[in-house]
Amino acid sequence: MYRLPNGEEIFIIDGHIALWDGSKENQLNVQGEQFIHCFYDYHKKMTPKEYLWPKDKFLKYDAGTLIDDVFVKGYSDMAIFQPVYLKEFYKNGFGDPDINDALARQYPGRFICNGTFDPRHGARGLEQLEKDHEKYRWPGVKLYTADWYKGSKGYKLTDDWSYRYLEKCVELGIKNIHVHKGPTIIPLNRDAFDVADIDDVASAFQDLNFIVEHVGLPRLEDFCWIATQEKNVYGGLAIVMPFIHTRPRYFAEIISELLYWIGEDRILFGSDYAIWEPGWMIEKFIAMELPEDIQKETGVTLDLNVKKKILGENAANLYNIDIESQKEKLRHCELAKVIADANKIA
Repeated sequence: MYRLPNGEEIFIIDGHIALWDGSKENQLNVQGEQFIHCFYDYHKKMTPKEYLWPKDKFLKYDAGTLIDDVFVKGYSDMAIFQPVYLKEFYKNGFGDPDINDALARQYPGRFICNGTFDPRHGARGLEQLEKDHEKYRWPGVKLYTADWYKGSKGYKLTDDWSYRYLEKCVELGIKNIHVHKGPTIIPLNRDAFDVADIDDVASAFQDLNFIVEHVGLPRLEDFCWIATQEKNVYGGLAIVMPFIHTRPRYFAEIISELLYWIGEDRILFGSDYAIWEPGWMIEKFIAMELPEDIQKETGVTLDLNVKKKILGENAANLYNIDIESQKEKLRHCELAKVIADANKIA
């Protein structure tokens, strides 16, 4: 929970976190090494010096570190796991749904655990999706359209099997489809992250919400034109947020474009933890103001009410969370006491 000087509380949902294992012991090949080192390059380039991690910690961190960074120091009330498996790069997968699920059970009410699927797995994968949903009750999935699979270096949401999987999501009640549509990561193919296929499936599946993670960067303009006409398309700010430190003018331009095109109700905060810790980004976001010339040109505002929507209210709407009820539940949990004690020390 972030508290303003006047005592007002801002409910925060970090819409994009992960608990990964990119360690050398888990790397299956050189591609696994390239992938996590590319993450680390982003981390070094866009993180304030006081928040830089040593590489060994970055490759594999534990659940206690996540809890401390996201909730105790990071102001978040809730966070959404967006796992990817990358089984062609990592022996045991990059993320693990069982570990995510266990952490959610240990800290009730703090996590939303999404899953994933790959339509190239065909009928076998459809059966697995049903089993996984029965086991984990996933309310959403994170799709990685550039992932490798048996010689294939990506797929499109418009593929025949992708349609079958999205139809299955409608059937199962998995409503929130988070799709990585952003910068490439070595060794993945940049074109496989192209945002264009969002247009078709958003029109075809009106019962689903498509959250475009990373808002299509570097294809922001394409994303904005698509999301303007497709009212079930949302923008996730993972990888956008750290620009508030390294390129504040650029960040202001991105957020103003999003506000101009799709409005304040369809933008979701995400830290992309553990590439970046959420705390410093939240502090800078709450403090920032749009430059006057950008406000004048676009006619948009970034006042506190808009920031509250982006930081938590919009995600709460997508996941049917009543914020006041949730705040009351979390106020008395064990983690709340740890957070309160940490604040007293600070």
